[in-house]
Amino acid sequence: MALRLIEVFLPAEHGPRLQESLNKDGVVANWMEELSDQQILVRVLLQVENTEPFLDELQKTLEGADFRAVLVPVEATIPRLELEQKEQSAAAASDGAEQKEAPSPRISREELYQQVDEGAQLTRIFVVLVALSAVVAAVGIDYNNITVVIGAMVIAPLLGPNVALALATTLGDTALAKSAAKTNLVGILVALAVAIPIGFLIVVDPQVAEIQSRLHTQLKDVVLALASGAAGVLSITTGASAALIGVMVAVALLPPLVTFGLLVGSGDFGLAAHAMLLFVTNVICVNLAGVVTLLAQNVRPRTWWEADRAKKAIKIAITFWIVLLCMLVVVVLILRRGN
Repeated sequence: MALRLIEVFLPAEHGPRLQESLNKDGVVANWMEELSDQQILVRVLLQVENTEPFLDELQKTLEGADFRAVLVPVEATIPRLELEQKEQSAAAASDGAEQKEAPSPRISREELYQQVDEGAQLTRIFVVLVALSAVVAAVGIDYNNITVVIGAMVIAPLLGPNVALALATTLGDTALAKSAAKTNLVGILVALAVAIPIGFLIVVDPQVAEIQSRLHTQLKDVVLALASGAAGVLSITTGASAALIGVMVAVALLPPLVTFGLLVGSGDFGLAAHAMLLFVTNVICVNLAGVVTLLAQNVRPRTWWEADRAKKAIKIAITFWIVLLCMLVVVVLILRRGN
C-alpha cells in the first residue's frame, strides 16, 4: 500500500476549516500540532490514490488563506497498516447514498507535475547526456554492436521532455509545453550536431544491420513507439522507477535520429530520409500514446476554466498527431509496395 504524508502549515484560525476534510475515508491518520499562537501544523497520512482528491479539497477549503502544503512519500510505517483498513474504507464508501467514483491508482497531479517539470528543464546535464548518448549510439551503430546501442539508450534522458509535453497538453499548460518542446528540440539538435560530424569523419556502411533496421519503417515500429510512450507515462504516474522504461522511449527515438545524422554526414541523403521517417513516426506515436494514457489515468486540471482550456488543447493535439500519423502510415505503405 503506497502512502503519502501531507504536512499543512496554516494560520491557527483556519484549523477548524480542515476538520471535515480530515474525517474523509481516504485519510489513514492525522495529527495537529501548535507551532505558535498564530500557526499550526497538520499532518495527514493517506493512500497514494487519495492524495489528489484531498489536495483538491484542501485548496478549495483554504482558498484565500496563507498556507503551505508539503507532500512527502512514505517508505514505511510502524506498525504496518493492514489490508483490512483499505477494505473497510471501501465498504464504508459503498454503503453511502451516493457512491463516488474510485480514485485513479496513481500519484497526485501536483507530484506528477513536479517530477515531469524537472525532466523538462533544459540543463547542462541534459545536453551532456544527450551528446554522450549520441556518441555511444553512433559508435554502436557503426560497429553493428547492439549492446553498445543499448548502453546509449540507457544514458539518453529522452523520457522526461516527452512525458512533459504530453502532460502539458493534458493540462493545457502553455508554459510547460514550451519548456518541453524547447528541451526536445535542443536534444534533437545536439544529437545531430554529434552524429553528423562522426558520419563525415568515418566510413559509414549502410549495409550493416543496425543501420538497415532503421531504414525500413514498418507498422510494428508504430506499435513499438505507441507502447513505449504509454509505458513511459505509466511508469511516472504510478510512481514506479522510470529508468528502464526510459530505455524504451530511447529505443524509439535515439537510434533512428543518430542513424539519420550518420547518413547525412556520409552524404547518403536518400537513405537518411528513410531514417528520419522512422524518427518522426516514433516521435508522433510516443506523444500520442502519452496523451491518451494520461487521459485514461484521469489526469485533469483542478479548476473548470483550466479544464476548458485543456479540452481545447487535447482536441487540437490529438487531431494533429493522428493526422500526421495517418499520413506517415500511408507513406510507409506506399514505400513497402514500391519495394
